[in-house]
Amino acid sequence: MIKKSLLPLALGGFGIGMTEFVMMGILPDIASGLAITIPQAGYLITAYALGVVVGAPTLVSLLARRPPRTVLIWFMLMFAVFNALSALAPNFGLMLVSRFLAGLPHGAFFGVGAVVASRLADEGKVAAALATMFTGLTLANVLGVPLGTWLGHNVSWRLVFLIVAAIGLATAISLQRLVPFIEARPSAGFRKDLAIFRKPRLWMALAITSIGTGGFFAWFSYIAPLLTDLSRFAPGQIPMIMTVVGVGMTVGVNLGGRLADRFAPIHAIVILLMTMTALLLMNGLFATSQPAMLVLAFATGANALAMGPSIQMLLMEHSREAEMLGSSLGQSGFNIGNATGAFLGGIPLTLGFSYAAPQWVAAGLAFSGVLLALGMLGMRSRTSSLKLRAE
Repeated sequence: MIKKSLLPLALGGFGIGMTEFVMMGILPDIASGLAITIPQAGYLITAYALGVVVGAPTLVSLLARRPPRTVLIWFMLMFAVFNALSALAPNFGLMLVSRFLAGLPHGAFFGVGAVVASRLADEGKVAAALATMFTGLTLANVLGVPLGTWLGHNVSWRLVFLIVAAIGLATAISLQRLVPFIEARPSAGFRKDLAIFRKPRLWMALAITSIGTGGFFAWFSYIAPLLTDLSRFAPGQIPMIMTVVGVGMTVGVNLGGRLADRFAPIHAIVILLMTMTALLLMNGLFATSQPAMLVLAFATGANALAMGPSIQMLLMEHSREAEMLGSSLGQSGFNIGNATGAFLGGIPLTLGFSYAAPQWVAAGLAFSGVLLALGMLGMRSRTSSLKLRAE
């Protein structure tokens, strides 16, 4: 039974997931509406992701001494305003700025939300509580993204961002009504909180997140043209396929929550990044097969979101002195991956290669994440050996 106090976090995750992932489905519509190319439109994804990277640690650190519920409400009001600006942007330049601003509260919301979820969770159910928040994000891919993609194709992509703004406002109201007041934990101050960045393992965890998940985003950023140009799906079928991806994500995040409660996060991450590499390679190899792409859409989405709870717990494990800042870094890492994946995946397209080319970039990024995760495991093994010798 899901606690009512966790539902506003899931609703906020729904709005955030919709505004982030619907871009992939309506990218051709935005490009047409703003009279730009699809690779240029891909920079809007990068701009949003950079906003998340900048906003997550900055906003969380500046507001660490405020009560978490109040901070979450402020973030959702910012989110609503900046998505409304995206709906009204008249040209590419202003759209780029509005997408950056809309990304600022994204990671900060998940960072503070993860801390709130962990405090509201029953004993031994922290990862499950985190998964509830991320379930909102995955449900956005089942319901919000397909609906938004359909609206973008058939009505207006601008309406999509207005709907997202309304969801942000609804989240702010539900946070006030359903989430209990939680005292802010004493903070050592902005500068002392930043001391967590002196930890090599925290940087390693961030690198795994940023590079490893970049493979998923290199795939997801160009999924619409991949499916229409190579798989020969009709544009009207893309919302249905986005639903398949979303169902996979929902299954994956719940499975990931169970794995993170039972196994060491780094072990789960190694396995999931290895399977992600294989899935991305298959997306390139079987791009012209419609049945294969439907199966891969589900499996790739499930695999990607299964990593979420484990990555979140790994980062929190190595940043206990500044829990809200450390928790927010998960979304910074994901969106560095988003920005990197969208940018690197677009390079072969600008050079004239087919829409299968981003899949090879994607697989390379995911495999790099595997190597980094194995390196972190090696660091742990060496540390354990040294402790045994010292004893």
